[in-house]
Amino acid sequence: MTTTSAAARSTIDEVAAPGIDEVAAADREGAGAVPSRPDWGRLLKAVKESGQYPTTREAERITCLVLCALGGHVIGDERVELARRLPDEAARLIASQIPVRRPLTAPEFVDAVAGRIEGATPATARWDVGAVLGTLPALIGEDLTARILRQLPTGYALLFGKAELLTRAA
Repeated sequence: MTTTSAAARSTIDEVAAPGIDEVAAADREGAGAVPSRPDWGRLLKAVKESGQYPTTREAERITCLVLCALGGHVIGDERVELARRLPDEAARLIASQIPVRRPLTAPEFVDAVAGRIEGATPATARWDVGAVLGTLPALIGEDLTARILRQLPTGYALLFGKAELLTRAA
């Protein structure tokens, strides 16, 4: 597991980097606009708030576990772009994973994360996965989020905090 330096952890709440809302606004301004790379501390703060974790350390632990699990499921150009749009620490977590041979379904993915968290249940793991993945669209942009979701099996959109419209077979 990757951890940040003590100096980085001590400044997490004093980050001067653009906030998630500002990055999302930049993404909405133009289809070709690339959001600026967010700060690790800003990502952890967003996850901490989303997941209502008591400490930044707990948010960091969950973030690392979920991003490692996600790293093997995103492939190709989307994987490269995801790593480029995330903080360096998160990019290393994504890039260090070997691509899976068969993508897990969303419930299997949650179960796999639950297996990595001591004392987790499927319900608590679902919360943890949603807390991390739900922060990503504002950081990476809607276009990349949509491209990633097209790669993944049905059901992941909800984990990213998105509605998933299913089309019926004729």
